[in-house]
Amino acid sequence: MKKEKSCGAVVWKKENGKILFLIEHMALGHISLPKGHVEGNETEEETALREIREETNLEVRLDTGFRHVVTYSPRSGILKDVVFFIAEAVSDRLINQECEVSALEWLPFEQALKILTYTTDRDILSLAAEYLKEAEK
Repeated sequence: MKKEKSCGAVVWKKENGKILFLIEHMALGHISLPKGHVEGNETEEETALREIREETNLEVRLDTGFRHVVTYSPRSGILKDVVFFIAEAVSDRLINQECEVSALEWLPFEQALKILTYTTDRDILSLAAEYLKEAEK
């Protein structure tokens, strides 16, 4: 079985006292979180930061205290690990990477949870929201 690895993050910002999450409408039709394949000798953190920048144009502050791995098989004979961190947006000029991402939007938790395509992304979003809630205490 061939192994693949991607890294990304649940990207968030606070606006008018409310936490919003960045959701990607992918060119292939699904709705997801920013992530992508590790290139060369990149660390997980470097991959997550590069992918977020490429797909969204955002600069973020990565929090590696939140690290969760999702494993699944995207195709027969392939096992993929996706490492998710959490990241606070420190810039706000969104520009989608048109070849992969058809649209980007900031949504409150409940709306974001409803529109994500995959259960694994919904699970990661829920964990991230809980992590942020605990951090505020």
